[in-house]
Amino acid sequence: MSQMFAQISDPHLSSLEQVRPRDLFSKRGLGYLSWRRKRRFEHRREVLDALQRDLQQFGLEQLLVTGDLTHIGLPLEFEQARTWLEHLGAPDSIALVPGNHDACVADDWDRTFALWQDYMASDTAPDDRSSLFPSLRVRGDIAFIGVSTGCPKPPLMATGTAGAEQLERLPALLQTAAARDLFRVVYLHHCPLPGLEKWRKRLTDAPAVEALLAEHGAELVLHGHGHRAHYHELATSQGVAPVIAVPSASALGLHGADIARYNCYQVQRSDSGWQLEIRGRKYHPATGEFAADTTKTVALTRRH
Repeated sequence: MSQMFAQISDPHLSSLEQVRPRDLFSKRGLGYLSWRRKRRFEHRREVLDALQRDLQQFGLEQLLVTGDLTHIGLPLEFEQARTWLEHLGAPDSIALVPGNHDACVADDWDRTFALWQDYMASDTAPDDRSSLFPSLRVRGDIAFIGVSTGCPKPPLMATGTAGAEQLERLPALLQTAAARDLFRVVYLHHCPLPGLEKWRKRLTDAPAVEALLAEHGAELVLHGHGHRAHYHELATSQGVAPVIAVPSASALGLHGADIARYNCYQVQRSDSGWQLEIRGRKYHPATGEFAADTTKTVALTRRH
């Protein structure tokens, strides 16, 4: 039996029209200028409305949102994003990890990430929010494992860090899922492969993340952050794992960026392991709708 899920990323869905000057006395001021000059024209609500219409046709096991729902991580943006998520679907059907824009600066948990907590949560709730990630949701034969890389960084830096605590807990999740013969999907905001992002946008502990995934294995690794579509492969102890990035889910493709796109993934068992079908869906400004783009099928041989 096959199962289908989808990944969207970097929707930057919020509006900063109601921002007050006192909200911008931090790194957020630079982000606000970027929004005024460019991002409010690039990331459009009508594209997200078309995305929501397009998603409704698929019977998805999960919708993964790989970060950057906001522009500068203000509480009012978290409120806007919560409303958008509620229209998109129930918390048990949508799993998200934060991005660097969401964690622009340190802020009150109860006014920010607490509003998204049920969309970030595992099937079994952790004892406290410090152990919220890595998260784990199991749907049929698929284990969805979320890693948070969004954390406050200095001005002009868009880097992320998974951190020692998450990397200490992640191997057990991967090993337990492998012992249950599940298809393991690891999703995060920043690219986990070293050297593929600009220095100021990199995952600072990417070498450690890559090494951990190579040692313990995964079937699929998904990320966003770069606003471009990428396909790479990571050799692991249990076989090759595709590493896939999608562009922003709301982008018009101005200034040389990729236009809005997302992926649906269909997974089924095969005699040698797994078969993964990757179906791209791309926004077309002429019609105002998403439509089928590329399709790629990957056979994942697994060594036990």
